[in-house]
Amino acid sequence: MECIVLAGGLGTRLRSAIGDMPKCMASVAGHPFLHYVFSYLERQGCTRVILSLGYMHEHILHWVAQQQVPFMVDQVLEHQPLGTGGGIRLAMQQALEDNVVVLNGDTLFDVSLSSLLAFHKKANAETTLALKRMEQFDRYGSVVVDNSGVISSFQEKQYQESGLINGGVYIVNREGFITRPLPDRFSFEKDYLEAFVAEGLFCAQVHQSYFIDIGVPSDYLQAQDDFKRMYR
Repeated sequence: MECIVLAGGLGTRLRSAIGDMPKCMASVAGHPFLHYVFSYLERQGCTRVILSLGYMHEHILHWVAQQQVPFMVDQVLEHQPLGTGGGIRLAMQQALEDNVVVLNGDTLFDVSLSSLLAFHKKANAETTLALKRMEQFDRYGSVVVDNSGVISSFQEKQYQESGLINGGVYIVNREGFITRPLPDRFSFEKDYLEAFVAEGLFCAQVHQSYFIDIGVPSDYLQAQDDFKRMYR
C-alpha cells in the first residue's frame, strides 16, 4: 500500500498558535503531528510513504531521518507552490501502485484504508473519498452521494445542520489522475474533483472514525486534549 502525504502547505492560519513551522510539525501532546499520521499508516499496513514537501521541508526531513518506521519513506519537493493537485501529481509520478492512498499531513481521519481500497476497486472508481458525517458545521463544504456511493456534487461552505464532509483521505487511480489535462499548479478539490464530478467516476464511503484537522488554532487546541486522552 502506497500513500502520498501532503506536507507542503504554508500553514498561515495556524502561525498564531505554532509559530513559523510546517503544520505537520506542530507539536501535539508531545510529538509532531506527523508522528500520529505515521503511526496511523503503520497500523493500516502502509508499505511506502511519499511525502509531498515544500515550505520548510528541511525541518520535516530532519525529523523523518530520526524515525524508525516499518515502511519506506521517499519525498518529492515543490520548488514553487503547486497547489494540492499539483503536489499530488508530482508525488504520483513516483508511485508504483495502480491505486494510491492520498491524505493530508495536518489531518487525521482514522478510517480503514483496506475497506476504502476494496470499495474503490469494486466501484471501479477513478478517485474515492472517505466522508465524515458532521452536525452543525460551516467550516467545510459538503458532498452529495447517491445510494450506490457515486458522488453527484460538491456544495460550497455554508452552515448546515447535518451533512457529509470530505475527510481528506482518498484512493486515487494513478493513471486516470495523471492523464487529466490539468496545469502544473491546480487545486485537487476545485480543479479536479469539482470540475470532473459530472463524469460519475468519483465515489465515496462514509466512515464514523475519529477526525481532526489542525488547520485552525481552535482545532489544534482540541487535538491537544484529544491526543493526550487517546495516546496516554
